[in-house]
Amino acid sequence: MDKALLIQLGGSIAAVALLVAFAAWMGVARATPPLDPDAARALVALEFPDHKPSAVWIAADGAGVIAREGDLALVLYRRGDSYVARDLPWSVIAGLKPTNGRLPVRLGDAHPVFAVNDDAWPPKELA
Repeated sequence: MDKALLIQLGGSIAAVALLVAFAAWMGVARATPPLDPDAARALVALEFPDHKPSAVWIAADGAGVIAREGDLALVLYRRGDSYVARDLPWSVIAGLKPTNGRLPVRLGDAHPVFAVNDDAWPPKELA
């Protein structure tokens, strides 16, 4: 390796380290707080403005929400520092079986896992 290549490599390493330090200092990756009932209802209303769910269930760890509106399930789950919203037929959600306190949901583009307090599904508020 010649001297110019080493200088370029060192400059690249320094630039990447500077960008990582800047992102950490700015707090780009902020932790998303767990959802409480008010925050969950507000998030459902924001993500699904045309729907009025009759029941909302919050995951035990506060990282997701499943709301029911008739034969439609409105699913919100944490992804990175925000939430992702999807809707599914209620029959898909009602047919799931939790194991070891976890409820895996298969969506077309993701596989979120919701924490449940017990292995009884669906909970009374959604049934």
